[in-house]
Amino acid sequence: MATHAASPDLAGRARRLYTEQLAKGLAQAVAAVHEAARVLRDKPAEHNTAQRRRDLCDELQKGAATWQKSIVTGVRQGLLYGASASRMGDLPPTGAAGLSLVDDETIDREIITSRLALAMMDRASWEFADLRTRIATLERREELDAQDLLRAHVLARVVVQSWRAAGCGLAGWREVQPQLHNEFAHLVEEAYHETNRWLLEQGVLADVDLRPFIKRTVDSGRTGAHGGEGSVHTGYGGGGAGGSGAAGPGGRAGPTSASGMRPSVGDETRLMTRVAPLARSGEHAEAVLGRLNRLVARHLPHFGAPTPQQPVSPNLSKAIDQAQSGLRQRAMASTQRDVVVTSAALLEDLHQRKQLLKQAATTQDERAIIEICALLFQSILTEDRIPAALRVWFARLQMPVLRVAVGEPDFFATVEHPARRLIDRMGACVMGFDSATRGVDDALEREIKRIVQVVEAYPDTGRRVFQTVLTEFEKWLENFFTKDNEATRKGVSLSQQVEQRETLAIQYTIELRRMLNEMPVQEGVRQFLFQIWADVLATTAVRYGAQGDQTRAMKKAAGDLIWSASAKVTRDERAEVIRRLTPLLKTLREGMAASGHDSARQERELQQLNNSLAAAFTAKAAVIPQERLQELAERLESLEEMLPDVADAIDDSMVFDLSGHESSELEVVSEGGSLPTPAMLAWARELQVGSWYMLEHAGKNEAVQLAWQGMRRHLSMFVTTSGRCILFQQQRLASYLQAGLLLPAQDEALTVRATRNALAKLDVDPARLLQ
Repeated sequence: MATHAASPDLAGRARRLYTEQLAKGLAQAVAAVHEAARVLRDKPAEHNTAQRRRDLCDELQKGAATWQKSIVTGVRQGLLYGASASRMGDLPPTGAAGLSLVDDETIDREIITSRLALAMMDRASWEFADLRTRIATLERREELDAQDLLRAHVLARVVVQSWRAAGCGLAGWREVQPQLHNEFAHLVEEAYHETNRWLLEQGVLADVDLRPFIKRTVDSGRTGAHGGEGSVHTGYGGGGAGGSGAAGPGGRAGPTSASGMRPSVGDETRLMTRVAPLARSGEHAEAVLGRLNRLVARHLPHFGAPTPQQPVSPNLSKAIDQAQSGLRQRAMASTQRDVVVTSAALLEDLHQRKQLLKQAATTQDERAIIEICALLFQSILTEDRIPAALRVWFARLQMPVLRVAVGEPDFFATVEHPARRLIDRMGACVMGFDSATRGVDDALEREIKRIVQVVEAYPDTGRRVFQTVLTEFEKWLENFFTKDNEATRKGVSLSQQVEQRETLAIQYTIELRRMLNEMPVQEGVRQFLFQIWADVLATTAVRYGAQGDQTRAMKKAAGDLIWSASAKVTRDERAEVIRRLTPLLKTLREGMAASGHDSARQERELQQLNNSLAAAFTAKAAVIPQERLQELAERLESLEEMLPDVADAIDDSMVFDLSGHESSELEVVSEGGSLPTPAMLAWARELQVGSWYMLEHAGKNEAVQLAWQGMRRHLSMFVTTSGRCILFQQQRLASYLQAGLLLPAQDEALTVRATRNALAKLDVDPARLLQ
């Protein structure tokens, strides 16, 4: 399709379409919110909560129609008069002195508005990115106005203002906030989608180029791994492979934005994370599936409706078996001739099989499912990042997947279906794969081949066989990187030792805090024991065992230090401290050196300890009774027997510096990025072993694969294509994700991309579902 020249008239018509789409879907959204309020009212709750819910129902009973009408009026005014019509609820201007008081309700309203806008962009950022590009192109501008009606925060402001104008309170809003977010996110996503589809029909930007919207720092002189090369083809306006113009994680804008980050990491991070975790969230994948179900349901009303599992009709089952047999024979013939089946040949086979399968189908729903599955695998088999030798094994999954899709309706309802998850996990491990590392290539191919053959061997077991081989594949990945891969085996072993030391250090810290909780020990000594000596004890225990002579010596040093820091009120006691001090300081220095602390750090810590010990000579510290000191020594001796289970209670204050673990086999990332948000920490915990990423670190930008994760995912180790192992703590990993210094090689899961591509074709020609 051609790209239109500048056409403000076409852009205006698109805006009117967007407005009318909002107005058309608004009644359903308002009704859903009202129903949610009634459901809440009928639930048991504390008196104050129950009263708020009753008040909300009364407010909506009286004001729902007014609320709906006010929103429609607001968006139409925004269409007619532009930005000025949507500024009614902005914060008041400052006074003559540059400052003014803002009432609490105004602040609350702004917060609620911002949260609603974020919820909208969470769902619709991909669609908005495409629409923004198309409208800006038609109007020959670089960017939409900040108060453009197409922006989610402008609509959010209209919705909240109309709520208040209808007599509804903010307390009531909070009661139904999840439903409000869901309904209006769905509403704006549909409006964006329909407007994009209409513009595509008019020939406007089939290829959406996001480069004009990539923000660079002043010193950015290079691009990242994917750096905005070429354009992003969306096909229908559903958000391209890097669709989020907000440069969220998983969008192609991210690597370019992060490319020149050295002097201003903080500013760049704030730019990128305004909607960062939203664009890459699982909700995007669910939204794509939801859009597919709604599109198909327009032509087949019962498609996607909750129904029990149903057997595949006999004729179609026989046709699927024949197609699978043909695929196996072709694969065996190509193996014997030592040739790789090309994508063109696989696609030709796919088209022929599709026609035969549709002829064997007995219902319209079966024909539609055959068409959708064919489109999904057409996308997968044309994915150029899947090695050619592996495409035939993905192709052989088409018939088992089709059988499951016909028999289990929820295959099209959730991304959690094991058949989808299996394809996505295998795809994540091979897309971004470096074929030069032949050992990994061969091992992966053998495992994928085994998985496909197992699935083929049990055609009538439905999702169970997919779930079984998915679990086996996860275990294989863990075992492969830990034991079988030469490039990662040593790094994983070292990482496991680091984890053991970290866990022990935290356990020692917790127990030392308990032991000294009621003892009058000088604060400087306490901090040394908690922050330095717990790590020394852990390091020694890992190297020599918990009851090794070296470990026992370090425990004794802890007891001697506590005794030395207690008050010394007699001349004999002071003389004894002086006699013990030199060997004690020698042991402390040796322990710190063994734990990786350099000489400068040792001198600094020992100087602070000297200051603390000096207090003992002036008797400013309280006296510790001899029996308490004896009890302390005994508890230190049997410390391991009392160590607590750290569970998930590890907080940032207990995380130790890992830089001392640096070695030729393991590189530890100890700097870079900025303070991560909770959403980024959650994302760091979601990363899966085997997936590929682009890492910018130490002046390099290279592909890395996640090879190992520790217990509770507090540590993660990546391996480069050259075999270098790189270790992150969870906090640092989240910082790199937030700053765009670590980016997924895949913008979205393989089946999500395939579903989106299928949607593009069905949008243009929905009749193919029924043919």
